[in-house]
Amino acid sequence: MKILLGLSGGVDSTYAALRLKAEGHTVEAAVLVMHEYTSVAEAEESARSLDIPLHVVDCRARFDEVVKRSFAEEYLRGRTPNPCVVCNSEIKFIYLLEYAESEGFDAIATGHYASVVCLTDSLGSYYAVKRGRDVKKDQTYMLWRLPQRVLSRLVMPLSDMTKDEIREGSRESGLAAADRPDSQEICFLPNGGYAEFIEDNFGKSEKGSFIDSDGNILGEHSGIIRYTVGQRKGLGISLGARAFVTDIDPVANTVTLSTEDAYFSRVLISGIVYSGMRRPGEGEELRLSVKLRYSAPPVMSTVRFFSDRAEILTDTPVRAVTPGQSAVLYDGDILVAGGFIDKAYRG
Repeated sequence: MKILLGLSGGVDSTYAALRLKAEGHTVEAAVLVMHEYTSVAEAEESARSLDIPLHVVDCRARFDEVVKRSFAEEYLRGRTPNPCVVCNSEIKFIYLLEYAESEGFDAIATGHYASVVCLTDSLGSYYAVKRGRDVKKDQTYMLWRLPQRVLSRLVMPLSDMTKDEIREGSRESGLAAADRPDSQEICFLPNGGYAEFIEDNFGKSEKGSFIDSDGNILGEHSGIIRYTVGQRKGLGISLGARAFVTDIDPVANTVTLSTEDAYFSRVLISGIVYSGMRRPGEGEELRLSVKLRYSAPPVMSTVRFFSDRAEILTDTPVRAVTPGQSAVLYDGDILVAGGFIDKAYRG
């Protein structure tokens, strides 16, 4: 096949290209320029070490409008966004696929730790994301919004490898990216400072009141964008005991604090995308495992589906379930659906 691989210059995407070449595919690369911190030079160096052509695709205008704006708007609404989820479904994979289609490629590829599988039922075939072998590096949580048009053309060749194996193989092959560090921060804010970014570009987050669960005022907060449900550090207030954020109300401009940590067992989600399953019937219940944060372990749950939303009842309470984050649903290792968390209730 003729495959266009998204190449950031990091070790994962670089080694993915190497594997595809070893399998006999014709591989070319594309670096997606999404913001001022995109390192085209690192992608060029990796492409040279692989001896493959590199295409430069400018996504900056769309990235500004969709990813940066939604990131800011979510925080200003008292929610905590994950910009990678939005970027993957509306920028990264879409631009890669559209460029590949325009240039006559058969498929696209990335260096994610996951795979795509084809499932078949009485209605025909469809595609789903499956967890990779390296549980610690599992990236399926970020891929739940990918549409079928992307999944049907997507190859992810690293699903059967661990990070250590990829590092070792990259060194043995003399790849330029072998020892490059993994990116850890929000890509367009590598130095942090997200609150300052939001206020400089999208408007001020006004000060308001810290309150307790009964509505009593405890003190003044510095703007709701600086807090997230479950937060216990950097609150800027002393209650004489450890305090946790349990709720954020953007209308009243209040942040609720409690000396008891927040654990939730009922979660409402919306904006659902079904990939590894057909849409359930109205009110249908299924037993699935659910991840409610990227770094959280999955928890078995009963999920009740409705036309445009779902209700998740977790078997055990989960800490810091945060509106704006994603709830990703699995049947075994298959990602079957996902949605955005709207509200969580204590058990």
